[in-house]
Amino acid sequence: MKKLMVGMALTATLATAVTPGFGSIGGNQEKAYAAATVTYKVTASKLNVRSGAGTTYGIIGSVVKGQTLSVMSKSGSWYKINYNGRTGYVSSDYVQASGTATPPAESTTYTVTASTLNVRSGAGTNYASIGSVTKGQKLSVVSKSGSWYKINYNGRTGYVSSDYVQASGTTTPPAESTTYTVTASTLNVRSGAGTNYASIGSVTKGQKLSVVSKSGSWYKINYNGRTGYVSSDYVQASATTSPKLVVDSFKTLGNAQQVILVTADNYDTKSAKIQTFEKVDGKWKQVLTANGVLGQKGFALSKKEGDMESPTGKYTIGTAFGRYANPGTKLPYRKITANDVWVDDSKSSLYNTWQQKPANGRWTSAENMDIPAYDYGFVINYNESRTPGKGSAIFFHVGTNYTAGCTATSKEQVVSILKWLNPEKNPVIIQSPVSELDKY
Repeated sequence: MKKLMVGMALTATLATAVTPGFGSIGGNQEKAYAAATVTYKVTASKLNVRSGAGTTYGIIGSVVKGQTLSVMSKSGSWYKINYNGRTGYVSSDYVQASGTATPPAESTTYTVTASTLNVRSGAGTNYASIGSVTKGQKLSVVSKSGSWYKINYNGRTGYVSSDYVQASGTTTPPAESTTYTVTASTLNVRSGAGTNYASIGSVTKGQKLSVVSKSGSWYKINYNGRTGYVSSDYVQASATTSPKLVVDSFKTLGNAQQVILVTADNYDTKSAKIQTFEKVDGKWKQVLTANGVLGQKGFALSKKEGDMESPTGKYTIGTAFGRYANPGTKLPYRKITANDVWVDDSKSSLYNTWQQKPANGRWTSAENMDIPAYDYGFVINYNESRTPGKGSAIFFHVGTNYTAGCTATSKEQVVSILKWLNPEKNPVIIQSPVSELDKY
């Protein structure tokens, strides 16, 4: 019975009955087939059957040349098949299909995980926002470009960061268009992936090819309405690359592998853009984008105590804090009590330090820490030399209006950043008007 299932031809005559071998597929997926008869036969002498759509998945068996497969759907360059009563996957490069129907792509649902996620006009944060999507919203993903999904957004094309979209399914959206150009004066197109296959025609230097997939050192192409193969040695691929991230041009990061970037359009605005970046395998990757606020008077040219301005510059990250239990940060964490204050008295020897009441003559002025703005946050290590009058109590904390000189964003984003920060990655925060980012 098992052998019969593997050898069964796929007959998509669904108008009258369920096709043999399709017991595990939902009715909607079955109806995706046109009424046609398609036979899928193995062309390799021996073809591995894997547990998933990729060579990284384990081998659960094999099929042999000439064997007929019961194909359920297609996932990229892999066919999902019924194999001895269970689900398996085989490379479509080694399966020949005769017929007009194409197996449906495996269904994948793309769901937004961030509370609000910007939709941009291009694949990068340097592109303008054209709108936003919200948590739980389902997206129509067209393709993937680096760490960005290209989506259909209100009838137009948009891009969202894939870091905040969860895909449930086995397929991966195709990479954005790549141009494949012939470099040889004349290049044979063959019926299979090898020089032992017959030539079915040729292409010439400079010609653009429609590449379907790659099989070893051969490209599978659409050639005059049929399938052909050309040697990849004589084809140049120019992929669409994602734009450089702003941190890629920074020269002052040293051994920092995490960066919080706080920017504003100019010195006088209190509105800020907050972005986080992390270096992974030697390359910077954007993690988060959020709206934030600065001091009431914006950025400071030269910070002074009580000026209601936020300092510009690059700073290390200090202690995390909050009025509640540690939310999951790896930073040293201190829970605020009713007696906690931050000394802002420039004449005190404890200026710009965290202390506890009562003052007992040690200071004449201090900021109360037990307030909603400090539900969660961390210390920005500004004025560590504690120069009198240069500014104190510079934090990254909760807030959506303006601050007295700190940087703030929503509580959700503060907690998200706290959980992300890792002292082993030497995180820094850079605060600057956009026009002065070349300083870093």
